[in-house]
This record gives sequence, C-alpha cells and structure tokens, in this order.
Amino acid sequence: MIDVCPCGAIDARGKPLALAACCGRYLDTGQPAPDAQALMRSRYSAFVLGRQDYLRASWHPDTCPADVAPVPGTRWLGLEVRDYQVLDASHAEVEFVARYRVAGRGVRLHERSRFVQEQGRWLYVDGDIR
Repeated sequence: MIDVCPCGAIDARGKPLALAACCGRYLDTGQPAPDAQALMRSRYSAFVLGRQDYLRASWHPDTCPADVAPVPGTRWLGLEVRDYQVLDASHAEVEFVARYRVAGRGVRLHERSRFVQEQGRWLYVDGDIR
C-alpha cells in the first residue's frame, strides 16, 4: 500500500502529503478536483497506481483514446509542476514534467496540458509535448 501521494505534493512544512489527504480523495471518493492543477496531479497518481478508470473518467470524451493503459512495465519516477495558468472560469493550463522508466530506459515527458471545466468537473482535454 502506498502511503505517500505519488504526485509529490508537500505540506507547509515541506513534508510529503499522504495519498488519502491528497490525490486519494479524488481517486477513491469521486470528489471532483477543485482546479486543473489538482486534476493533473491526481491523473499522474492514477497513472502510477494503474487507475485506468479514473484516467478515463477525467479525460474529456471528445479526446479520450480507446486505450488509456500505460506501456506495460512502466515505472513512474516523479512529477514536477512547472506552471499553472487559469485562463478563465472554465479553462486552465498546466505545464509539467513527468519522469518514468520503461524497459530500463529513462523517459522525460514535458507537456503543457489543457483543461476544461464542465458541469462542475475539470477534465483533461489535450496537451502539447515539448
């Protein structure tokens, strides 16, 4: 069982947040993420934990692929949020770098993601890989 949240969020004292106090509340209870950054962090945690159900539910239906499963053997190593911009009441962007290893090879995914809020829920739309 994972106690520390995979997204790497820390509290005011610099201590890692527990999964239940961070992304777990969105992954396990259906509570909507309050903003696009929280949704992006929870989606990273869902990738780490293999929660394809959450990935699909948090992906805009117009852009969600048929298969949201990661490449088998993927080992997630860390997340860095670089920028978060609220564009208006229902649109935001998050720039991040996610590191992972697959088949022994290190990969660095640098993306600027777009999010939209519909019916009170934030959804991942798409992103530009840098």
